[in-house]
Amino acid sequence: MKTLKTIFIALLVTLTFTAAKANNPNIKERLTMRYAINIYVDAFTHGKSAGLSEIIDENAKFSHNRGQQVISFSKNQILKSLENEHNVEQNCTTIIKIVENNSNLVVYKVQMKYQNFSRTNYVTMTDTGNGWKITNVSSVFS
Repeated sequence: MKTLKTIFIALLVTLTFTAAKANNPNIKERLTMRYAINIYVDAFTHGKSAGLSEIIDENAKFSHNRGQQVISFSKNQILKSLENEHNVEQNCTTIIKIVENNSNLVVYKVQMKYQNFSRTNYVTMTDTGNGWKITNVSSVFS
């Protein structure tokens, strides 16, 4: 009976660690550009900002073009603004396309189509040697 309890507890511990690990992407996956763009899209379209801070470079610049006015934001300002949108689902269709891609830089076009307007984000990422990081995002509203 004691052996059966020990085996059961060992199995339970193994399953717990396996389930916990399944929810956390491994370090190699977190270094890819695909992981970074998926985290970005999840944050801005689904309000799921977990992991966003780690894929944005400390010196990243975010800018919105509104007519002839350009409004710029820092990483900290963007992260703070997204705190209020936790789990807020945007009512839009999101289309992601690679505009430019080479070994050290990629530019994604992330188009969020709402009923009456569109928001197009040009997301620039750089391979920092420590994973792909967002270095610049320019947003245009039309």
